[in-house]
Amino acid sequence: MSKQELPVLTSECCTPLIAEPITEDEAAEMARVFKALGDPIRLRLLSLIGAQESGRQVGDGVCVCELTVAFEVTAPTISHHLKVLREAGLIDSQRRGTWVYYWIIPATLKRLTGVLALPETLVADAR
Repeated sequence: MSKQELPVLTSECCTPLIAEPITEDEAAEMARVFKALGDPIRLRLLSLIGAQESGRQVGDGVCVCELTVAFEVTAPTISHHLKVLREAGLIDSQRRGTWVYYWIIPATLKRLTGVLALPETLVADAR
């Protein structure tokens, strides 16, 4: 696995893929984030963090101790997957004493949702 840093997505809005083509740079940027979500453990971790209200509050967070018990893998493996999600800009964290707390970065999820959204004309046609 590559040790390269994944870029943090910062754009507040974007054009849905189906409305008009995205640029080559945007495609590369989004592919890195989707790659981070392409692992079942990472997808579950993101879901577990987001399922708790504290995981949806920037600066609040879910303790890593609450996340590791949900998996049958070692704590270092969970830490690795959390690092990949953090480097992709999907989550952020803060150390408090001996524990680390994680929360979702709303702007990145908003961007992902926007890219995958159907334009209103297609939504109306589907009804």
